[in-house]
Amino acid sequence: MYLADTNAISELRKGAKADRGVVQFLRAHEGELFLPVQVVGELVQGIERLRNRNDTVQAARLEAWLLTVVEDFEARILPFDLACAEAWGRLMGAKNQNPIDRQIAAVAIVYDLTIVTRNIGDFEGTGARLVNPFWADQNPGASGPPLVQP
Repeated sequence: MYLADTNAISELRKGAKADRGVVQFLRAHEGELFLPVQVVGELVQGIERLRNRNDTVQAARLEAWLLTVVEDFEARILPFDLACAEAWGRLMGAKNQNPIDRQIAAVAIVYDLTIVTRNIGDFEGTGARLVNPFWADQNPGASGPPLVQP
């Protein structure tokens, strides 16, 4: 079972330009893929930044895409509950890093999920399992399985 980070789920909206490894990985694990509520928040933040720059066309496109994502994941969007808050507190106490990344790691740990992300380094040291399905990040010409870190 997997927990998609913002950069992984966002890759899907790139269409033909999307990283092939990510698209294949997410499609292969579609029924096993969850979203933390923080990813929705980060995507809404991106929409609002576009609006604040008066890029209303792109904001509307992104917002329409987000609505489909929320519908598709409706039963698989995970909350940040008391158990997650306690795990997050322990992670932040051990090493103070990006609070949102640590919240996503806490969700993954509590729900026993593997984080799907390009940014492996953002989650290292949390104890969360990690997978990087971005083929562009692997050796040129690589066609093997995604990079997994326990």
